[in-house]
Amino acid sequence: MKIYNTLTRTVEEFKPNTEGKVKIYTCGPTVYHFAHIGNLRSYLHEDILEKYLRYAGYDVQRAMNITDVGHLSSDGDTGDDKMVSSAKREHKSVLDIAKIYTDAFFADFEKLNIRKPDIVVPATSQINEYITVITKLLADGYAYASGGNIYFDTSKLKDYYVLTNHKKEDLIIGAREDVDEDENKRNKEDFVLWFTKSKFEDQELKWESPWGYGYPGWHIECSCISMKYLGEYLDIHCGGVDNIFPHHTNEIAQSEAYLGHKWCNYWFHIEHLNLGNAKMSKSKGEIYTVDSLIEKGYHPLSYRYFVLSSHYRRTLEFTLENLSGAENAYLKLKSRISRLNKANDTLEEEMFAKYKKQFMDAMEDDFNTSLALTTVYDIMKAETNDYTKLKLIEDLDQVLSLDLLKEEEEATPVIENEAEILALIAERNEAKKNKDYARADEIRNSLAEQGIRLIDTKEGTKFEVI
Repeated sequence: MKIYNTLTRTVEEFKPNTEGKVKIYTCGPTVYHFAHIGNLRSYLHEDILEKYLRYAGYDVQRAMNITDVGHLSSDGDTGDDKMVSSAKREHKSVLDIAKIYTDAFFADFEKLNIRKPDIVVPATSQINEYITVITKLLADGYAYASGGNIYFDTSKLKDYYVLTNHKKEDLIIGAREDVDEDENKRNKEDFVLWFTKSKFEDQELKWESPWGYGYPGWHIECSCISMKYLGEYLDIHCGGVDNIFPHHTNEIAQSEAYLGHKWCNYWFHIEHLNLGNAKMSKSKGEIYTVDSLIEKGYHPLSYRYFVLSSHYRRTLEFTLENLSGAENAYLKLKSRISRLNKANDTLEEEMFAKYKKQFMDAMEDDFNTSLALTTVYDIMKAETNDYTKLKLIEDLDQVLSLDLLKEEEEATPVIENEAEILALIAERNEAKKNKDYARADEIRNSLAEQGIRLIDTKEGTKFEVI
């Protein structure tokens, strides 16, 4: 099995720390708002990763945090706390906000057939763990107190930028308007482990600590939760590419300083989902949620199909037109599968093994979901009986999770360009009226290539998606 490792910037053979067992940590959501579909792209690919490892016979244990405290809006140790800002905006407590959006997050998981991780841990439940780790980092000289806060001292590390391959001078303070220099730091790369001096005078969530009344920094949460529930040696750490720096870089720094040895072997990062040329962003208001797609008439698993049609390391461009194309392909595939003859019960084992291997070869080539999905289409065209096709699809859908055998009450594809189709139908009718049959046939054939069948009736010309 081959997997791209951000740590080494190469595709490597996957070898877990313990044979047959895989421990995965996933950076969870900051539950201050509904997750947008860009966030959920990462969780979809992480879901495929986990499900395929289970399918391949590994004993998988996966943990994820819920960030419900201490996540600032900038990449530095400044900016508004997202949880606090949301609580003020909605006139609720921080814990109420966390509950609302955590529930909404996992409701999205259900709609997209994403498996909930075995271990889900709210950051607020692990305060004693943070204090224990920070205390040791201070004792070992990896952390220091300054200006009322506790900072991690990156100058103590041989290679702070091991995950990014940056150079120290690459980190420029003030390059963005929302990042100001913190004068309490000894080095510009240092980051906060615990805040006791906060600009949020009315912040609800604070705890007693050896350093005063305060709250943890964002980065310490994931390290402590992972080490507590998955142990000192982690196989795979997942997240979006926007987490590589500073979050995952800081996780490596503090975890390995605390443990005294290498912590995680493989770093699995998912590229952005873009709207046009811009990353989807809650702060800019440029977001779609699963529910907003459903309100527009889309099947939620059409989005899963859309995501799996692209490799996780490629930026994915999202438009409603692209989603409509994916929905039409997805529902058409389900319709074809539903017409397979279920009466036969003879499994052609050689054909079953052939296409299972094709699927596994695609997945074991750095989780090529696009090629894996193509296997389903190859099965539909294969010279084998329908029973074998159905058993193959049932088997592969354990990983794809597209409900390919589930009958839909309504499977009406979304027609995003309906006005254009109707205009072409009107043009075709006019061409027929003028006896320009060549143009009429050209329009019919063009629409057929787009998956649109024209039906001439006494009441006029109608169309359907095929």
